[in-house]
Amino acid sequence: MAVNHLQDYYANVIDSVGDGVVVIAEEGGITLINPAAEELVGVSRRQAMGLHFTSLFRGEDLLLEMIEKTTRTGMTISDHENIVLKKTGHPIPVGATTSPLLMANGERIGTILLLRDLTNIRDLEEAVRHADRLSSLGALAAGLAHEIKNPLGGIKGAAQLLAMELPEGSEQRDYLRVVLKEVQRVNRIVEELLELAAPRKLELAPVNLHKILGDIIVLQKRSVDDREITFQQQFDPSIPPILADEALLTQLFLNLIKNGVEAVGDTGQVRVSSRVLADYSMTQKGERRSRMVAIEVSDDGPGIGKEQLEHLFTPFYTTKSKGTGLGLAICQKIVAEHRGMIKVESEPGRGTTFTVMLPLIQ
Repeated sequence: MAVNHLQDYYANVIDSVGDGVVVIAEEGGITLINPAAEELVGVSRRQAMGLHFTSLFRGEDLLLEMIEKTTRTGMTISDHENIVLKKTGHPIPVGATTSPLLMANGERIGTILLLRDLTNIRDLEEAVRHADRLSSLGALAAGLAHEIKNPLGGIKGAAQLLAMELPEGSEQRDYLRVVLKEVQRVNRIVEELLELAAPRKLELAPVNLHKILGDIIVLQKRSVDDREITFQQQFDPSIPPILADEALLTQLFLNLIKNGVEAVGDTGQVRVSSRVLADYSMTQKGERRSRMVAIEVSDDGPGIGKEQLEHLFTPFYTTKSKGTGLGLAICQKIVAEHRGMIKVESEPGRGTTFTVMLPLIQ
């Protein structure tokens, strides 16, 4: 009874490990696979048990080479850069380690394969690289914006004075209205540039995310009364108020939800949801570890191509005829200032989902 209890205990330990664990017998058959490995490899335990490892990892040449070498030599081998599993239908970058499975007397009886999903780490690395590029561009943008605002003010003042000298209804007045309208448009771009570049001290206070999102959805519903657009919201009621800048978060989510509305056109659905992330957490020096909350804004619009996705957060890149290309760059800056992450998933014909991840700090 004690032996069975111990076996169950160890089995529970292996099943509870967040990384994938696969045990391969000396002759190459799979003798154990935990739930994390099932998810990464895309097979169930029932399908995998007894299967030869060359069948389970067919097409994953680097992984097969590591297992074969450990089986042959007893060496421990690691690769955290080059292995991508494709069995689940979408590529998953993984870190892999193969180690010999040894008895207490040192006899080698198999190989242990550890698999760690690196998707989240790759996302974080990309976010850091983008933030560095944005910081450099922001410094340049701030200088340009200040240089542009001065002559812009002069043009606007001169146009207004000239308009006062012309009789009402004259053709020249119409031309001046065009000048003033375009000056206003350039000024808006300059203001957005300054917003992107200028550092701002966050006004942190407890913020109810669901109230912000709910208020934005109510306003957007009113603005699309004449269109067949539906809004769906699914909020996790367990999420408490978080420490954040309410004005900036309102700007962030208003931008994302408006983008969703614009994407669906006259008919479609925009979905807003929130949940606590079990697989993301962050640690700031001097602070305790904090979980993260995810807010997803999805639409069932036409979607975005892969080439466009790569440039979506780049300043001045836009797919809209009247867009400045600064909205999403500002969104990313707001998220970064709150020590969070933003990512987008989209395919042509399958809609778009923006996910904002923020630390669950109270």
